[in-house]
Amino acid sequence: QVQLVESGGALVQPGGSLRLSCAASGFTFSRSVMRWYRQAPGKEREWVAIISTTGDPLYANAVRGRFTISRDNTENMVYLEMNKLLPEDTAVYYCNAAARPNFWGRGTQVTVSS
Repeated sequence: QVQLVESGGALVQPGGSLRLSCAASGFTFSRSVMRWYRQAPGKEREWVAIISTTGDPLYANAVRGRFTISRDNTENMVYLEMNKLLPEDTAVYYCNAAARPNFWGRGTQVTVSS
């Protein structure tokens, strides 16, 4: 019943922008802190950003100032707006609900390359 569907990943040049989306269902979205993680090939999953139920964000050092996390509780959506993308941002990006911390969707691939 829990479902997290990430979308919006693409191939983009360094300095470019992308907006990732995550559609959530199967739990009370408005009561769950939401997070974005990413995982590059051969590397550990890395926390990227977190947003409170009311929209207060925190960011990992590597993305602070470039990424913006947001949510729409009326639509059960969480977003990650990514600007000034770097090759180091290349990874599969996943959203995750604190209310269902062991559940992971398929993720969406972001590739930053010239």
